[in-house]
Amino acid sequence: MSTYSIQGQPLEATVVGCTKLKDTEWISRQDPYVCLEYGSTKFRTTTCTDGGRNPTFQQKFVFSLIEGLREINVTVWNSNTVTYDDFIGTGKIQLAKVLSEGYDDSSWSLQTKTGRHAGEVRLILHFANAKRPSSSFAPSAPPFQAPAPPQVPVYATMPPTHPTAYAHPTPTPYASYQSPYPSYPPSSVAYQTSMYSSPYPSGYPPASYPPPPSAYPPNPYPPHPQASPVYPPSPYHGVYPPPPY
Repeated sequence: MSTYSIQGQPLEATVVGCTKLKDTEWISRQDPYVCLEYGSTKFRTTTCTDGGRNPTFQQKFVFSLIEGLREINVTVWNSNTVTYDDFIGTGKIQLAKVLSEGYDDSSWSLQTKTGRHAGEVRLILHFANAKRPSSSFAPSAPPFQAPAPPQVPVYATMPPTHPTAYAHPTPTPYASYQSPYPSYPPSSVAYQTSMYSSPYPSGYPPASYPPPPSAYPPNPYPPHPQASPVYPPSPYHGVYPPPPY
C-alpha cells in the first residue's frame, strides 16, 4: 500500500485583501501590507497606499509544501516612511481543507499582541494534487423494487361451471277465489239506475234558450202591409173597379 505524501508539492496562495483592520494612524490613512511565512519561505505583498482599514492586494504566491507542516503564518503591517512600521495583527491559516479538497476560499481572523480582534485577511488557496475522495459510493439503501402482485391460490379441482341445479317447487293448486267486489267496469244490467236520479229532463241536451225562430232569416218588423191582389191599388177598399152606384 502506497503512502500519500505532500512533500515538495506546490501550493498556490492568493492574498485577496483585508477587512476591518485595526487603524494605527491618527491623522492620515494607513498603508497596510501582508507577510506570509511557511517554514523558511517568506513572502510579502506590495504596500496598499492609503488602503486604510480595507486594503486590496490580489497577489499570488507559490509555496513548496512540507510534510507535517499544515499552517501558514500571516502578519499585517502598516508601512511608515519615517519611523518603524506599525504592527496591526497576526493569524494562522490552516491547510487541512485545501489539502483534502484542493480549494479553500476563506477569511481568517487577525489578533493584536494582547489578543484583541484586529480585522480579517482573505486568501484563496489552491492545491492541484489534492487526494479527493472517490466519487463512487455504495448506495445507502437497496434499489426500489415494485412489490410483487398477490398470489392467487390454485384450486386442486376446478370449480363447477354452473351451480348445482335445484328442483323447482311444484306449484300448489289454489281454490278458485271469489272476489266480494263486482267486476270493473260494472255491467249495464247489474247497475241500478233507479238508485240515481238524473238532474236533467228526459231529453238531453236541453233545448236552447231563447227558442230559435221557426224560419230563418226572421220576418222584418214592423210587418209589410198586406199586398193587394189587384194592381194598381184602389183608393177604396173592396172590389176593383167598384160597382156603380
